Amino acid sequence: MNKAKSDSLAAKLAPKAVIGRVCLYLRQLEQYHRQGEKRISSEELGTPLSIKDAQVRKDLACFGQFGHPGVGYQVDDLIQALRHVIGIDHDWPLALVGVGNLGRALLGYRGFRARGFKIVAVLDADPAKVGLRVQKHLVEPMDSVFEIVAERKIALALLCVPADVAQPTAEKLVAAGISGILNFAPTPLHLPPEIGLVDVDLGVQLENLAYKVQQARSNQTTAT
Repeated sequence: MNKAKSDSLAAKLAPKAVIGRVCLYLRQLEQYHRQGEKRISSEELGTPLSIKDAQVRKDLACFGQFGHPGVGYQVDDLIQALRHVIGIDHDWPLALVGVGNLGRALLGYRGFRARGFKIVAVLDADPAKVGLRVQKHLVEPMDSVFEIVAERKIALALLCVPADVAQPTAEKLVAAGISGILNFAPTPLHLPPEIGLVDVDLGVQLENLAYKVQQARSNQTTAT
């Protein structure tokens, strides 16, 4: 795939659900690559993910033509194309803001680097934490965010601060030049529409999980 075509594909906007599935396709493709597979069908790509082959083809068609009927997809080529579509065919420097328990745990997570995301700044507003080293990262003052974001060309931030300070902290990040925030604070943020925002409320996710387990148990009881 030439660069011009790849760039045009990545420029297309797709629904959030489609992007979520594309990320799953990429991980499955990488698994096939590790297994030495060279070519796969849409059914082989979707089945391990419980996604129908027609849905796989429809999702991929949002970004162009990658395979051929009866032939399938070249694993390496599709990996390269989807990494470009998602935007992880290059490194992304990250800022982590808030060195509480969650922030410290995220600093120890190696999966970020493996996906092309590198934490290059760790910030906190607490003077008692500034100057400490956590997971080999130096904690720097939040007041220096403008200089740090500009000098290190940071576009994305992990927000791990308490709910009561999440909104003003996010606004300060945006003012400093951050264009995407992964929000771990248990509160909604109100930011300009051009700012990428993804909320990760672990409490809500656990509540969803509890509901699914409860429903499954209820169905089993009804069936017996």
